[in-house]
Amino acid sequence: MDFETIVHFSVMSGGLLPLMGLLLLVTIIVIVERLYFYHRVVSSGSTLEHDLNVVEYQNADQLKKLEGHYETTLQVSLIAAATSANNDDAETMDRKIEESIMWQLPKLDRGIWVLDTSVTLAPLMGLLGTIIGMVHAFDILGAADNSGSSTKMVTGGIAEALVATGAGLLIAIVAVLFLNHFNKRIRVALHQMDLIKTMLINRFHGNA
Repeated sequence: MDFETIVHFSVMSGGLLPLMGLLLLVTIIVIVERLYFYHRVVSSGSTLEHDLNVVEYQNADQLKKLEGHYETTLQVSLIAAATSANNDDAETMDRKIEESIMWQLPKLDRGIWVLDTSVTLAPLMGLLGTIIGMVHAFDILGAADNSGSSTKMVTGGIAEALVATGAGLLIAIVAVLFLNHFNKRIRVALHQMDLIKTMLINRFHGNA
């Protein structure tokens, strides 16, 4: 597809096709960043679960070492909250760790609104672009005679206008697939944090 063809399709969509291309680019950037982020979060959560499983009960020194080892991860705030509440009872420690989990929720949800917006906005932009293109096509029919050539121009214009709808649906399909995947990863990460919270409380206040 050459530059002139791209410009032609852009004009037929009323200038919406380039905006949809920009929306697709932003969507892809968010998808790539979130894939990397959730992979790190879930992987570090699984590793921390394993490491906590072998920590001795009421061994604060081992938990302090874990805090240093996981200092670059999302879950370090849970360990920090637990170690800072070392002298508190289990209920107080539970509340402090739960508060630290709440502070991490915006990091888990960051960028998801972009995909949610793409799912809704892209098909609407495509539909609007198609309507604009069809208006142009029927303007040609109104200004021309009823010859076969004008009819072909109209049908060709309608077909070109439908490109905008197809592009909008494609963006929405990509966005919704990854949106569902990321929502599942968020649920996994939250489940890991709940398990880590329970394990931390048990390591500080439980008995072997």
